This record gives sequence, C-alpha cells and structure tokens, in this order.
Amino acid sequence: MTDQPIPDVDHNAVSMEDFIFGTLSTDELRLQQIVETRRGLAHERRNQPRDPLPGTPVQIEVTAGPEIAAAEVQVQYSINDGEAESIQLSKGTPIWDTLLWSYLDTFSGELPAQADGSTVRYRITASTLSGATVRTPDTYSYNVDKHRVPAWVSDAAIYHIFMDRFADSEGKQLPDHDNLGDLFGGTINGVRRRLDYLSELGVNALWLSPIYPSPSHHGYDATDFREVNPRLGTKADLKALIADMRGRGMRLILDFVPNHTSDEHPFFQSARGDQGSPYYCYYSFGDHPNGYKAFFDVPTLPQINNEFPQARQYVIDSACYWLQEFGVDGFRLDYAYGPSHDFWTDYYRAVKRENPDSYHFGEIVETPALLRSYEGVMDGALDFLWLQAARKLFAFNSSNVAEFEQFLSRHEGYFAGVNYSLPTFLDNHDLNRFLWSARGDVRKLRQAAVCQFTLSAPPIIFYGTEIGMSQRRDVRQIGLEASRTPMLWDEQQQNRDLFRFYRDLIALRHKSEAIKRGDRVPVVVEPTTGRYGYVRTAGKEQVIALFNVSAQAQRFDLPAGDWREAFSGNVTFGSVEIAPFGYWLGAR
Repeated sequence: MTDQPIPDVDHNAVSMEDFIFGTLSTDELRLQQIVETRRGLAHERRNQPRDPLPGTPVQIEVTAGPEIAAAEVQVQYSINDGEAESIQLSKGTPIWDTLLWSYLDTFSGELPAQADGSTVRYRITASTLSGATVRTPDTYSYNVDKHRVPAWVSDAAIYHIFMDRFADSEGKQLPDHDNLGDLFGGTINGVRRRLDYLSELGVNALWLSPIYPSPSHHGYDATDFREVNPRLGTKADLKALIADMRGRGMRLILDFVPNHTSDEHPFFQSARGDQGSPYYCYYSFGDHPNGYKAFFDVPTLPQINNEFPQARQYVIDSACYWLQEFGVDGFRLDYAYGPSHDFWTDYYRAVKRENPDSYHFGEIVETPALLRSYEGVMDGALDFLWLQAARKLFAFNSSNVAEFEQFLSRHEGYFAGVNYSLPTFLDNHDLNRFLWSARGDVRKLRQAAVCQFTLSAPPIIFYGTEIGMSQRRDVRQIGLEASRTPMLWDEQQQNRDLFRFYRDLIALRHKSEAIKRGDRVPVVVEPTTGRYGYVRTAGKEQVIALFNVSAQAQRFDLPAGDWREAFSGNVTFGSVEIAPFGYWLGAR
C-alpha cells in the first residue's frame, strides 16, 4: 500500500476544526477561568524558582483582586510537616487588569532556603481593611532536591499502545467490530509477540494504556490499582514483556490514573454503601449515596479525594508498587490537572525515592503558565499546545508558516532552561487521527512527522500512525472511540512506504545530537509562498528541515556548502526543489 487515502473512509465527514478534550476547550471557558482566578486572593503558584535547589530561597508572589481589600498578606509555612512559621509579605505597586477593569494589589516575600530532601508546605492568608480574614483554598508546596528530567528521555522515541486494540496473544488480526466500545482482544503477550516489529521501527520506549482491572475497553476506570486486568494477561506476562524489552534496550511507561476510579472499585462500593466505611473519605460525597464528585460529572468515574491522607497514600503507594515490583520506567499521568499540586509534591518525592531515573509526565490540557507550574513535581507534560499548532499548519492548513514559527520560537523560549519535558504527538486515543484531519493526505503526515522528529522534545507515535491508519467517523459523530480501531497487521493493508519513512526518521533522530540537543534557527519563513525551514546545530553537526506547505512545487536555496540528503546520503548544494506538501531533510 502506498501514499493513498485509506479506503472506506468518509472524508466528507471531516471537520475543518480540531477537537481537543479539556477544561479550556473554548474561549468562554478560558475567559471564565481568568476572571475567577484574578478577582480574589491569587497566588497561581508564582514561586521563583519553581524547582529550588538545596540552599536556594524561594520568592512568593500574590495578588489581591477587586473582591479582596487586603491590608496585609501572610504566608504560614512548615518544613517536612513540622511546626508552622510565618512571614509577612511586602506590599508592592498595584497593577491594572483591563479584563477585570480593576487594580490588583501585589504582595511578595521570601521563604528561606532549605536542605536537600526537604518538603515545604505553605498557606496564604490576607487580612482585609474591614478586619476579615481570607485564605487561599489550596495548600501550596514544593520539594527541595537535585532531581532533573532523566537523561534517557531526550533519546527516547515513544510508541503509544492502546492495549485492547493493538495485538492478541496468538498473532492474529484483531476483529473489527462495528461497536468501538466492545472488547477487541489485545493483550500483554500480544505486545510481546510484536516486539520484532517495534524494534524494526526503531522505537525504544513503549507507553501502554492502563493495564489494571476495569469494566471498560479503555481501562481509565480501574477497580484495582495493583493488579493486571485478567483479559490482558497476568503479572508474569508483564514481567516477561519487560524482560524481553530490556534485552532490546527498550523502556516501559505505564498509564496511571490518580484522579478517579471506576464506580465498581471496592473502595467506592464500600463508601457508597456505608457512611461509616473506612473508605468513605476516599471520595467526596455531598448527598450520600448518589451525590459525589466525579470526573467531568460522569457518575461511573468517582473522583478520588486525594486531600484525604489515607487516600493519597493509597494512590502514591500504588504507583510505587509498579516501580518496586516490576521496574517500570515511569508513568503517563492521566488527567494530572485533577489532583492538587500538593498531591504531586508528595507523589514526586515518593516515586523519585523509588527510582530517581523514572519519568513522570502528565496529561494537562491547560495554559503554558500552568504547565510550567508543575516543574519540580513532575518531569513534564504532553505538549497539547504544539499538537494544536502543528495540526493547524500541516493537517488543516488553517494557519501559515509565520504563525507556526512565531508560536514555536516563543514556546521554546518560554520553556528554555526549565527542568521540564514536553513530549510531542500528532494524535492519540482522545483525538481524531492525524490522517483523518488531513483528509487522508499522507504527504501532510510526512511533513508533520519530519517537524516532530527534528525538534528536541521526545516524540510519541500513536499506534498505527506509522502505517497510515485513519478512522471512519469523526470523534464528534461517534465519540472518542473513533480513533481506536484495531491495529492493521496485514502488510497488504499497511502503508509500508510510510513505515520505512518512519523507521528512517527515527534512526536519524537516534544518531543526531543536533536534533536532540542542538540549537534551532529558522532559515526561511514565507507565509505567502508556504516555504518554511530551520537548521539544528550541535558542534560541527547540522541538520536542515525544509517544508513546502503549499500545493505548488517550489525551489529552496540551501545554506552555503555541501549537504547530504538525510535518508539517501546523496550530496547536493545550492538549492533543492520540493514537491507540493513535501519536505527535504539534509545533514552535514
């Protein structure tokens, strides 16, 4: 199969707008969050540095909006949950907020430096001009340590497997049910049987969707955080998979869901049935038994009360269990925005104690400022911002190369020097597949992949993207399951040219320090023609990526000197012609 649209796909049903699941998915929701945050006493985790090293004091900043006439602001803090101390913040110059059409008072102060291994918790309290006391609702905290994002992450090419839809234990093609909510039969041993395929592709880390017991096909509603779902296999199967992966130089990342459980979880069943249950406070009930907090108000997904100490310990100990007993290399943390930052402070301290080289990155579909606030309590987060920008340019052609480069350069600058990793991806299990959004145009997928794999962030491939998998309906038509069709193992149905392209692209990334750690400088940015490109440089090595984001063939001038075409090794200089929606990759 070559670069042709996927058969039996109704591309007329493709929306020309993207769908991103999250709390800030509309302008109305974004505006509402800004107003609600700024009108009262707001800290927004504005502590500098966010990830303090031992011996470094921390600056705290607070604003008081129109609802708070603050006379004084104090910070009460403790070290390692010891006796509380207090400092008074200094009042600064007011700032104007046009959105609120109001002045905001500013306050700042310094928390003293601490020793390695310390945990600092603090609360913020304001005394108003009328004599009232106002406190921020959150407990804030940070760890003082020397942990950095593990070095291996920069060298990772991650493959995202949706377990029920990838491979069965017998090596057969999974059935293609009409109802994508059904079970399809993927297993842990199925993944193990396909390690030759994954090794040939060149990926060196696997991210598995949840493997825990669950009533659903997706597994994001666990009934036990410390067992393997019997339909997926056993703990022995998981250990065998990890052993085989280790022999191939591969790492394993598990999906973990600290925010909620299934309503079939024994703890929830006990709490719902009896207010005297020891698990009652593991969840947040209003009107018992049917009034409780749930993930996006879905009643089958009750939210864990991670502010209750025993519940928090249960969740964190469950994550540590897989690190201790199986040696997994980290977790992708589902809906990481749900639990508080204070939860993540304790989580990060615990998992890094178990394995300092483990990698923990969140699903956080929020603002860059909020993403950056998790520095020091997570190793990173999925880069939904880059995803949206890349899909606008390459899939939908709804932005131009100048807008993309402006975003990319500012995005890189905003996170420069931050101890935080932002893995990139083009599609996942909650999105329309890239090829669906691009109306089946594989040329656009190749362009987007070249861009993804020539940036410094670790890239993630959603299973099947590398062989041209798409879908038959939009997620807005049939739900998030639309992109979760079974992996195609019949090579006659696979785009093998695309597979070889991905294989070569991954191999190029593995051997190139310029791509993984070099500087990036744009060399052509022409919104009127759609010509775009940049050079990555590390020492004497350079890699150039050029993109023709237009429907006409165009010629590009190369920087002076000889260049080798990245895949063929052919030497060229002067200029190259790039086909419509094509790319050119060179190195020297």
